[in-house]
Amino acid sequence: MPRPAAAAAPTVAALAATRHVAAQRWKVAAVLTMGMVLVYFGFIALVAFQPGLLAKRVSEGLSVGIVLGALVIVAAWLLTWRYVSWANRVYDPALAALRAHHGTTSSRSERTR
Repeated sequence: MPRPAAAAAPTVAALAATRHVAAQRWKVAAVLTMGMVLVYFGFIALVAFQPGLLAKRVSEGLSVGIVLGALVIVAAWLLTWRYVSWANRVYDPALAALRAHHGTTSSRSERTR
């Protein structure tokens, strides 16, 4: 069955632009993921190899281990916030520009209906 004119095959430039946006997203996701892996496994390594350090008291009822555990959670929130702010500032506008350039405004879920 022939394709409608609006759904014509993408150009080489469009494919290159799409690949560039996808590569940017992958790089950001990889860096942020590695950051979280380092934070988490760094904490786990301290638990395994320096339990005495984590047992030291910061104040009554609060140890270094509890503080660092809470900081792991805070790091996850900060890395998530960083990704969302990057996506809102860079990724979403780039996708919108690609869609506008190619005349496609529908989302994937609308196309599969």
